[in-house]
Amino acid sequence: MGIEVGGLLGLIILVLDVYAIIKIVGSGASTLAKVIWVVLILALPVLGFLIWLVAGPSRPATV
Repeated sequence: MGIEVGGLLGLIILVLDVYAIIKIVGSGASTLAKVIWVVLILALPVLGFLIWLVAGPSRPATV
């Protein structure tokens, strides 16, 4: 049963990270800030997501 729980947890983390990356790309932050956030989330999936959730760019891009 441990494999199923671990797989489900991994899937949840993947979905949350993809959500965060989509929100980062659509934000109004500078390109450098976007790259730094995406690299942080890819390098540290759980911790990077939590940091982004608290301190990440949250305003939408203006057209």
